Amino acid sequence: MRSEGLGKPDAAVVRDALGVGVAVGLSGFAFGVTSAGGGLTLLQTCALSLLVFTGASQFALVGALATGGNPLTAAAGAFFLGVRNAFYGLRLSQLLALPRAVRPFAAQWVIDETTAVALAQPTRRSVRIGFTVTGLTLYVLWNLTTLLGAVGAEAIGDTDAWGLDAAGPAVFLALLAPMLRTGTERAVAGAAVLLGLGLLPVLPAGVPVLVAALAAPVALWLRGRRGTKTADDGPREER
Repeated sequence: MRSEGLGKPDAAVVRDALGVGVAVGLSGFAFGVTSAGGGLTLLQTCALSLLVFTGASQFALVGALATGGNPLTAAAGAFFLGVRNAFYGLRLSQLLALPRAVRPFAAQWVIDETTAVALAQPTRRSVRIGFTVTGLTLYVLWNLTTLLGAVGAEAIGDTDAWGLDAAGPAVFLALLAPMLRTGTERAVAGAAVLLGLGLLPVLPAGVPVLVAALAAPVALWLRGRRGTKTADDGPREER
């Protein structure tokens, strides 16, 4: 069956969504191990994945706690890092157009990966399929691997050797790159990377990501200024 209009076949959307959900869901192992190694109990670790379900914020929280950080500071950093999901929700609410009764449940799945898959779809039907399949697959696998990682933390050992912590960012970048079609979009992405990485050593966890978001309005402002200047410097009619 094909999605409405000129959209992709449903099977292709499901395949892409499953690929993202499985690839990123497996990195829950890394969170489970990290959380257990940071001193959180099995119940606390699993509760974070079930209720918070935004990997970067979870890693930021347990990482700060593992280094002896204040719980309130650690929670604040995780909160600020998770704020980006609220902006995702504003865009997805228009694309998904879900019934009011379903929206609170769908909000739990508004994360980087579901947003990337949904935004890559051409029609509302494929957006809904991509969002739902990615969210369901990722939620189930993330929580299952979190449990397995926390239980088998000692057996798994160093997660860096497995490369599990890089799975989520790698998949997200692979989805994002083809969407950067114009020079302005590439400039915004490059500036955001420089801001985020440059401020990472000096700002609390989660804050560099929010500061990096300023790259977009600054780039648009500069583009507007350049357009205005070009218009002002254009040929004038002789009198």
